[in-house]
Amino acid sequence: MRISLAGLIFALLSSSALAELSVKIAVLREAHSRETVSILDVPAADDTFAGAQLGVTDNNTTGRFTKQNFEVTDLLLDESQTLEAAVQTIAESGAALIVADLSADKLLQLSEIAKRKAMLVLNASAPDERLRENDCRSNVLHVTPSRSMLADALTQYLAWKQWRRVLLIKGSHPEDELLAQAYRNSARKFGLKVVEERVFEDTGGGRRSDSGSVQTQRQIPVLTQNAPAYDVIVAADESEVFAGYLPYHSWDARPVVGSSGLVPTIWDASHEQWGAIQLQNRFMKTFHRFMNARDHAAWLAVRMIGEAATRTGTADVEKLRTFLVSPDFSIAAFKGVRLSVRPWNQQLRQPILLADGRMVVSVSPQEGFLHQFSELDTLGVDRPETKCKLQ
Repeated sequence: MRISLAGLIFALLSSSALAELSVKIAVLREAHSRETVSILDVPAADDTFAGAQLGVTDNNTTGRFTKQNFEVTDLLLDESQTLEAAVQTIAESGAALIVADLSADKLLQLSEIAKRKAMLVLNASAPDERLRENDCRSNVLHVTPSRSMLADALTQYLAWKQWRRVLLIKGSHPEDELLAQAYRNSARKFGLKVVEERVFEDTGGGRRSDSGSVQTQRQIPVLTQNAPAYDVIVAADESEVFAGYLPYHSWDARPVVGSSGLVPTIWDASHEQWGAIQLQNRFMKTFHRFMNARDHAAWLAVRMIGEAATRTGTADVEKLRTFLVSPDFSIAAFKGVRLSVRPWNQQLRQPILLADGRMVVSVSPQEGFLHQFSELDTLGVDRPETKCKLQ
């Protein structure tokens, strides 16, 4: 039987249209400490991965119509496993897209290994500025906000409130100093004054069992006594050692913000504006707990991959990355505006929620903080200031 050229082309196109595109994603994560100040903050066993699973479910809702199938696997690092071995396991599963919940040092190691295997990494938790600046990598996109974005979001609100005199209290760990530096920079940027800095020395011990009189009745009031006149306490306690004890225990009656009290975050369980309540409800129905910041970052990373795959019709890593950093990419994330990626350091632009643990008090950028291209770029390092040279 003879087939015409037109018939052959139609058959080929039909066959191509029916072929399903498989997009495989891996979540690579470290276990988070369960030694928290409050038992309410103890991380769930599926922390981060749950968000990625919901993202895949949402991607496949669209994928049924576009003939795309999304899959996600979970790999939780343990002390006996090297990153090299973990990435090899991911490669053998057929995945070339990694949502990473790792420390800054491990993320850089992962980037080097992933580069050799032509993989793309989406950072879902490390806030370190150096990952977006001097140590930026072309195969790493940052979904979670940087420390400077979080600090700027909070400082804008303090400036709007005219709470311009700041007592900065930082922890004694290296990451606490990094966060404190972000608040110092942000204070200069928006015209606040740090009247004094104080350090809470972590002397060890059980964070919950040794609380009570040790932390709250004795140490905290003394720590905040005899300070110069100030409007607000800013806590830089990324290690989660002392900030939870500051509210209601400071010597002077002042609000607490930063690592406790009013907290800048990518996501909060109380967020319900702009349709967020439906995402919260779906997450709760599936996983029987509230969605946290790492869950949301992982969900958003997977949704970014889904949007890019749908728009480009491919699972090719380099084509996906090129689209994600292009002006054509944007994504909705229940934050009132569509989000996009900064091409100079591959950081996702996004509003930052300011939450107190019960409700979202405000959302930054604040009204009146203007930018020539995007108000979202008032948060964090802007293009003229960046030291990133993607490699």
